[in-house]
Amino acid sequence: MFARTLEILGDLIAFPTVSTDSNLEMIAYLASHLEAAGAKVDVFLDETGRKANLFGTLGPEVDGGILLSGHCDVVPVTDQPWATDPFKLTVHDGRLYGRGTCDMKGFIAATIAMAPVFARKVRDRPLHFAFTYDEETGCIGAGHLAETLIERGIRPNVAIIGEPTEMRIVEGHKGCYEYTTHFHGLEGHGSDPDRGVNAVEYAVRYVTQLLELKNALRSKAPANSRFEPPWTTINVGAFNGGQVHNVIAPKAQIDWEMRPVQASDAAFVKQSLQQYCDDVLLPEMRRVFPQAKIETQTMGEVDGLEPADDNAARQIVAELTGANGADLVPFGTEAGIFQKIGMDVVVCGPGSIAQAHKADEYLSSDQLVKCLEMLDKLADRLEKKG
Repeated sequence: MFARTLEILGDLIAFPTVSTDSNLEMIAYLASHLEAAGAKVDVFLDETGRKANLFGTLGPEVDGGILLSGHCDVVPVTDQPWATDPFKLTVHDGRLYGRGTCDMKGFIAATIAMAPVFARKVRDRPLHFAFTYDEETGCIGAGHLAETLIERGIRPNVAIIGEPTEMRIVEGHKGCYEYTTHFHGLEGHGSDPDRGVNAVEYAVRYVTQLLELKNALRSKAPANSRFEPPWTTINVGAFNGGQVHNVIAPKAQIDWEMRPVQASDAAFVKQSLQQYCDDVLLPEMRRVFPQAKIETQTMGEVDGLEPADDNAARQIVAELTGANGADLVPFGTEAGIFQKIGMDVVVCGPGSIAQAHKADEYLSSDQLVKCLEMLDKLADRLEKKG
């Protein structure tokens, strides 16, 4: 099975599915292999028609079952000093080199190689496959797939997200919410500031409010939180505005993010900021310039994976791998999106995040073997328990 997986992985690496480009050829390849194994496969195009999600099912079309999920897109290789062709699998000293080997085409290749085995052993409960687009740019594809599953009444009860965790069970990570806030004021001569609306000044006050919320969130950390730090964080990443010393700045822009440990924190921050703008900043701005605006653009809201006391996915993967514990990680995944629509979810896949996104990305052969061992035991579980 390892040789077959390696062959499939080589094919997948050859698809240059950088997030800016189409993933349709890779989706067609995956669909053909799953259909050959007997799966019912649906492909869902995005609004551009250049990208797609795939959802496939082996076994009966009933509620429940296990979902194996991975994303097709990879990060760019531009300006990275690769020693080998990033879109050609290179095997050397027990390492499998290529863009996406660990993040996360290795896991996808293993699931596709195992599909005929799953097909022979699946019984009264389905096994699902979900392969998405644009995870690296905000988990956009997974969000659209979740909407599709809800619309169609498809309800898997367990999901395994195969991001690189060195085959450790990960049961939690923070969310990642990214925003750009735009301030539109009124320009004028710097010698008479009251006749204009200085967008930079109001942006500074907005940042001050963000920093106050940042401190307030420390006291909202859940009891016994295992995250590091244990509270929701806020970061101001960029501030741009104004032109020269003596002109009242008509425009300003702030790029900022928060990493929620719980959904209620995100709601608290957004509601507090909206109230501050509506009650304080905008009335002051519009007294001078009625057309003044503050607009926040959502760049991406990726739900976190919240640890749960009762998690069937954690129990199943622990039985498959022999692990006696579960970890939290600082990086984000699509897991929270599936948790939000009612699934028990863990992240567990081959490779190390330390190799992801870098030049000469690689997946250790022994990690791929461990992944195949887990999936082989999953096949046995399907045969025995459905």
